[in-house]
Amino acid sequence: MWPCASLTVNSGMLRWSSSADRHAGGVLCLIAAAVVFVAGCTDTTPVVADPEQLIDRPPGFPEQAFPADNFPTPERVDLGKQLFFDIRMSANRDVSCATCHDPARAFADALPTSRGTASRQGTRNSPSLANVGYLPYLMREGGVPTLEMQILVPIQEHVEFDLEAPLLVERLRQDSLLQSMSRSAYNRPLDIWVITRAIASFERTLVSGRSRVDIGDLSASEQRGKTIFSSAGCVSCHGGPLYTDNRFTCNGLLETYSDRGRARLTNDPADVAVFRVPSLRNVALTAPYLHNGSVETLREVIERYNQGGFPHPNKNATLGPLGLSALDCADLEAFLRALTDDRFTTNPRFRP
Repeated sequence: MWPCASLTVNSGMLRWSSSADRHAGGVLCLIAAAVVFVAGCTDTTPVVADPEQLIDRPPGFPEQAFPADNFPTPERVDLGKQLFFDIRMSANRDVSCATCHDPARAFADALPTSRGTASRQGTRNSPSLANVGYLPYLMREGGVPTLEMQILVPIQEHVEFDLEAPLLVERLRQDSLLQSMSRSAYNRPLDIWVITRAIASFERTLVSGRSRVDIGDLSASEQRGKTIFSSAGCVSCHGGPLYTDNRFTCNGLLETYSDRGRARLTNDPADVAVFRVPSLRNVALTAPYLHNGSVETLREVIERYNQGGFPHPNKNATLGPLGLSALDCADLEAFLRALTDDRFTTNPRFRP
């Protein structure tokens, strides 16, 4: 659901284009237009529910902030889950959200760059959706402010689902079960407003924070790796319970960057090759790595950091050679693998 980027308008409707470069002002104005489009009808009756019954919030995790018009309820989460796994969301009825976001892989996939309807090739690696409800902005360049808006991206993006929103609604409205679920969840017929909010409600339940690291069940090697993780400065970008600071940076792990990164949004040369810092939770399950999936193994990522990466004018100035031994690198990898949350990846609540 995530790999592509820029927002355009086509015949008065929202449309996402795979073009790499858009002027910042135009993009931001169109995002504002999308807010109006998606939030235009808010005639639902507020439903009071206890999110703790729907969302397994681990110790030390903050509470999520929920939109006023999309507080989680069992009915909304159930509808969102139904839609998340529904291949009718795509033009050729061949891919769903789960195609690129597999529960067994921490809601990522195993491809360098994801494929959409009709096997169209995307340009970015699908990130994990674990803890996506905590993100302050979406997409690797941070150009989308809410989950509800982000869901419009794959629906209308040519290389992903390739469906105009009205056509999707017309298709799904023929399903009496979905219609009934929509009325139970939002007190209104199924429409794009309901579709985006229901999927967002389901995605906010995808919380992961119960790995062996979290309970302190570590081997000697993993414990040494944890110490190295801190002493080598990894925590400066990957700290806290989410193992990310959600900032934007260039890590210099590639010699060249064909993807302009955050500059696609801002058009600022200082943002070329700059991307949102990803979480390291379940990182062992989300290979291949980097925004373009060009690094196959976790060990190779560690070794590139250890060597200091490659020069780039926008590279984070704090990143340099780490001076770790082969044993240190092995211990660091062992620690990162211990961030795998088996309870999360096998949870039947996240399966169709």
